[in-house]
Amino acid sequence: MIELELIAVRVDLPGNTPVLVLREIAGAGRFLPIFIGGPEASAISFALDGIVPPRPMTHDLFRTVIEDLGAELTKVTITAVDAGTFYAEMALQVGELEKNISARPSDAVALAARTGCPIWVDPSVLDEAGILPDNDAPHDEISGDVVEQFRDFIDSVNPEDFV
Repeated sequence: MIELELIAVRVDLPGNTPVLVLREIAGAGRFLPIFIGGPEASAISFALDGIVPPRPMTHDLFRTVIEDLGAELTKVTITAVDAGTFYAEMALQVGELEKNISARPSDAVALAARTGCPIWVDPSVLDEAGILPDNDAPHDEISGDVVEQFRDFIDSVNPEDFV
């Protein structure tokens, strides 16, 4: 498994479709773009920006339920991509029991952003859907330059490119 970091949520302007942007922490620093829905994009953006809504959103509620039941979200793993559809699992630790629950990557990442748990990806997913960064930029740079490079990519890609 390869660990990822959550970089941003952006909007693909031609299609007005939100895109979740993850990046490989080690290795080549490949980006993993995943087209997601609007509500999930808002939920992830809120978590990234530290915005606490006056009433809990669905992902906040789910985090509270997990914690109140004495469980812990220990990791999120993007497990597969099939015909442009990504699949994920959330690992919940409940006492000595670890339970994997199937989830959409957007929901799993929204919870990971709220709990601070690590995000992982199966290497085959990154091999198939990952995008290499511009080699001129330093690997550990998370500045606007990296995001701008990804925006340039998003401006030129269509959802059909991932099918």
